Parts: sequence; structure tokens; C-alpha cells
Amino acid sequence: MPVPETMRSGTPLPAMTYRGRFAPSPTGLLHFGSLASAVASYLDARRHDGLWFVRIEDVDKQRERPGSASSILSTLESFGMQWDGEVLCQSQRQEAYANVVDLLLREEKAFHCSCSRKRLAQDSTPGEQGLVSSGTCRNGHDASATQLSVRLLTDSEPVHFNDGILGRQTQVVGREVGDFIIRRADGFFAYQLAVVVDDAFQEITHIVRGEDLLFSTARQISLQRALGYSTPLYAHHPLVRDGSGHKLGKSTSAWPVDMNQPLATLGRVLAFLHQPPVEADTIDSFWKQAVAGWNIEALRHA
Repeated sequence: MPVPETMRSGTPLPAMTYRGRFAPSPTGLLHFGSLASAVASYLDARRHDGLWFVRIEDVDKQRERPGSASSILSTLESFGMQWDGEVLCQSQRQEAYANVVDLLLREEKAFHCSCSRKRLAQDSTPGEQGLVSSGTCRNGHDASATQLSVRLLTDSEPVHFNDGILGRQTQVVGREVGDFIIRRADGFFAYQLAVVVDDAFQEITHIVRGEDLLFSTARQISLQRALGYSTPLYAHHPLVRDGSGHKLGKSTSAWPVDMNQPLATLGRVLAFLHQPPVEADTIDSFWKQAVAGWNIEALRHA
């Protein structure tokens, strides 16, 4: 897959370039938490006179709900959020992902794994978010296995990055996650792979998203380094939570997005993001004021 020269490791980006994105999964209707992520990324892009792209992360067709993608796009439009360029769908990018996996295998930066869930449970150790792979198949997999996953080869080198909201972050991927899957045994490409390949393809420079994805960031940086891609700047905002402190999502009782009162709904999103209130009687006026007042530093103290 050809990668734009500006995303090659070590290639400086033009000083005025800002390319952000919102990348929802079409597993249900857009809820309040997802709208907050969309608004945060949109405002940060527009405040920097940048571009804002929308990508539908439908790489896992088993979880997709029919009609969700078009509903999400319609909801964004109803709130006056105008994206740049065409919407990119991961389901149309399978060849690009396959090419990258083949490249990593050829360069011995990834390996085939034949481990069953039972074998992984026996050989792995508990981690912060699941089992940490012990790399059982690094030196060869079971030749009789009919289904093989592909894992990225990790090491003990710490991954450091400065989060635009949460500050300095460090993770040792090899110790805290282990060799992670980039292509599942059923043939589906993993989120970590798809998002890295597509961010490079779209030349994304800034990523503003929920802090539920903070733990994934070091893995994505590891992949970027293995592929020679530049690393975008990351900022992870607080999550919308219920009264018990649980993240609101499509699988929980997520707050519905009120499309009948867009200005009131957007006002609640601004309040959640700790931004100054806006007095507007039109959507256009709202966005002009909200962009002018956007200050991501307010989220550092949220």
C-alpha cells in the first residue's frame, strides 16, 4: 500500500497542516458520548484551520448493525458538522490491510500464531486489559493448524508519548500487552492494524478521542514504528459516564442524542467538554462561537 511521503518516519509535516478525524464504529446509533468525541475532534480541527475527516470503522462485520453507518452520518449532518473529502469505510480497505500484514511477515516483524484460547489461557499472564501473550509461537506454530492468527512482534522498549490532555504517557507493550493480534484467525483484520494503516493513508496528524482508547495508543505507535509511519499527536478526553461511573456506550443505557433540539444538545456537549457556553439561535452561529472559544487545555483539569 503506498503511503504518502509526509507520513514516512522522520519526514517533517508542513507547518500549517492539521488533519483530524472522527472514526465511529457502526454498531448502533450515535449516542451522547460518541457525539462528544465528534464535537471535540471537530472543534480542535476547525480551531486550527484544519481538515476534519470521517471514517467508518466497519472492519468487524459481525458487530455491525445494518443502517448504523448512514444513521451516524445523518446525525452528524443534522448537527451541522461538515467533514472534508469522502467518507472512508474500512470494509473497502481489505487489500491494503492484507498488504501490510504480508509486509510485516516478510520483514519478520510479525508471526503466525496457532494458539487456541485454551492454550493462550495456559501460557499467558493476566494484564491490565486481558491476557498478556507469552509469544509461544514466535519460533514456529503448529503446522497442523488450519486457522492462524498473525501477531506483531513486541519488545521491552518503552513507548513514550505526550498526550494533549493527559500529559506524558509510557507503556512497555511487550510486558503489558505482549505480542498482539493484527489479523484474527477467522481472517478479520484487527482494529489496531486497520486504524494505523488508515491514519497513515489519510495523513492524519492529530487524533482527539475518548480516554477508553488510551491503552491502545502504545500498540498503535508500535505498529507505526514497525511500518515506518509518522506518529500523530494524540489527545484523549474524559468519557461520559453514568451515575455509577460506568462508561456510556451502545451496549449500556447510553444517553440518546436529541436531534429535535440540536442547539440544546450541542450546548450540553460543550458543558461536558468544559468549554464556555454559547448563545446562538442558529447552528452556523453556534459553530462559529464554539470554534472561536475552543480551548483543549480546559479538559486537562476536568
